[in-house]
Amino acid sequence: MPEQHPLVQAIAPLVERLNAELVDAAQARADDVTLAWDGKPVVAVRLPPTSAPEKPAPEGGVQSLLAGVAEELGGSLRDLSRHDKQQAVLLLEARGAFEYRKSAEIVAEALGVTRFTVYNYLNRAR
Repeated sequence: MPEQHPLVQAIAPLVERLNAELVDAAQARADDVTLAWDGKPVVAVRLPPTSAPEKPAPEGGVQSLLAGVAEELGGSLRDLSRHDKQQAVLLLEARGAFEYRKSAEIVAEALGVTRFTVYNYLNRAR
């Protein structure tokens, strides 16, 4: 596999983040993603058996994080000011709440905002 190829170098961080692996293009299976450079296969990406980047964890995981943040901020998440809701989202992100499937929807409901508002809060912080 051409490990020093610019395409391989460019995608390596993404492949690692997805828990995938790089394989020689000649060894690619039907379910691998073969990547080409100038029309020639360079490398293939083999995704893990369950390629979902989010944990399919029970809602209780996010709910317990929500309860902890509510206690820390001193009240119902719905009753918080806009600034405190933004702070709550940042605390939840730091504690890994957004790694759970459907977490943005669960957090939005708890805060009394839309999931797009939750995403906006996250984007502002970044």
